[in-house]
Amino acid sequence: IADPIDLLDQRSHRRARRAMCCLPFATALYRDLQQQGIDAAGLWQQRDRYQRARQWPRHPEALEDHLLWLISVGVLRREVDGQGLTSRFRLTPMGRQLLDADPDLLSNGASPIDQLRNALRRTWPR
Repeated sequence: IADPIDLLDQRSHRRARRAMCCLPFATALYRDLQQQGIDAAGLWQQRDRYQRARQWPRHPEALEDHLLWLISVGVLRREVDGQGLTSRFRLTPMGRQLLDADPDLLSNGASPIDQLRNALRRTWPR
């Protein structure tokens, strides 16, 4: 019998991997987030460096929505300083695991089925 914790962990990793593949961010973003915190405004200004797909959010609020989605699936977290939460984002340990386990994770993008699953999960989270 499978351990329920392992099943939840696998499901979380699949959901996080799918979210990363569906969003228009390049591996450079995740690697930079691993090294330092980046705020949404800084990311918006560095589109050429961080854009993976042709699609890019049309406005900064949409970009922030993508980042918040990555927080909800466990890939990113808000950076904390002595005063509390900041506007900067960082990669979580799970985000690091996913990148280290598959360096080519973002090369192929997401299948249409994965795009649909991701869109449905964002629209109707459990």
